[in-house]
Amino acid sequence: MDLKLKPFDFNQALAKAGMGPDGQPLARARAVSAPAAVGSTTAVDKGGFQNAMAQALRQVSDAQNETGRLQRELQLDNPTVSLEQTMVAMQKSQLGFQAVLSVRNRMVQAYTDVMNMQV
Repeated sequence: MDLKLKPFDFNQALAKAGMGPDGQPLARARAVSAPAAVGSTTAVDKGGFQNAMAQALRQVSDAQNETGRLQRELQLDNPTVSLEQTMVAMQKSQLGFQAVLSVRNRMVQAYTDVMNMQV
């Protein structure tokens, strides 16, 4: 089996992760470098939290489906699917799921805190 690994490109990995060269998220870096005008709306403002959460859930679901597909292809010895590609997809879907789960847990905790407040 001939295994060839490509050299790791940190800048490309940061860009795919939505991070700038300084390690800060691109959205935050843009907000700091060019503040939005007062009264302007961003994509998050237009969609709201519900749409952002639904989009995140869709993306996590798609990532998990893609991971499952890659795992099946790897088990069937498909030469176009590598072990590295499959492992990276597994880690991405796991991180995405953990992030969505963390947001869900925080939402439940906030709801519980509000419900326990005395009026």
